Amino acid sequence: MFSLEGHTALVTGGTRGIGKAVAIALAEAGADLLLVQRDATSTETLNAVRALGRKATIYTADLSSAEDVAGLVPRILADGHEIRILVNCAGIQRRHPCEKFPDSDFNEVIQVNLTSVFTLCRDVGAHMLTLEPSPVTGRRGSVINFASLLTFQGGLTVPAYAASKGAVGQLTKSFANEWTARGVTVNAIAPGYIETEMNTALLNDPDRLASISARIPAGRWGTPEDFKGTVVYLASRASAYVSGHVLVVDGGWMGR
Repeated sequence: MFSLEGHTALVTGGTRGIGKAVAIALAEAGADLLLVQRDATSTETLNAVRALGRKATIYTADLSSAEDVAGLVPRILADGHEIRILVNCAGIQRRHPCEKFPDSDFNEVIQVNLTSVFTLCRDVGAHMLTLEPSPVTGRRGSVINFASLLTFQGGLTVPAYAASKGAVGQLTKSFANEWTARGVTVNAIAPGYIETEMNTALLNDPDRLASISARIPAGRWGTPEDFKGTVVYLASRASAYVSGHVLVVDGGWMGR
């Protein structure tokens, strides 16, 4: 039910944190990896995937550049790859009071967190729709976007991030409406408060750290490893009837 044997996954944001953990999880389930990175200097994930006996290739692209993003999938397909799984995990954060939030930071967050996700969903999805259904998963492909608790909530000092992640949730549903019947499922994962580099500002603020931690029913912040099973589930036959869903992985935060 959870095998991804023989499939190829395209993953953004895989050099660290959640993206690195889920890339390795996909390899553990049998997938080969295409890793989209700003540059090729970081090889930890590449080496970890290869150590599992799976193939791994790095493709460089700056997701803040619309031109780079537009050329990415055509370049990958020209090399002969067949993409069955897309994981859009890359994201950036900028923090300013709303009344001081600069246009440049807002536009950069929207480009990386939303527009690049749209472009890759569109381009990889169009490729998936040309494939025959897989005997392993029973469908042509699986798209997994990374949303956030701020898909549902507004946050503090992060209007651009909240806007981008709210839109990712709706984008996921929109693609799912058109593609699910054609054999491509589209879902999103919404992480709660996770101990990653993106949350350094919160982890270093004693008051915010205490107030957030007190509300998490699990009694701890999440770790990147908490997303390994979730991604494999959404990419595999186990989730064959799941599409257009935003799956919250938050230690119970949204239920509090």
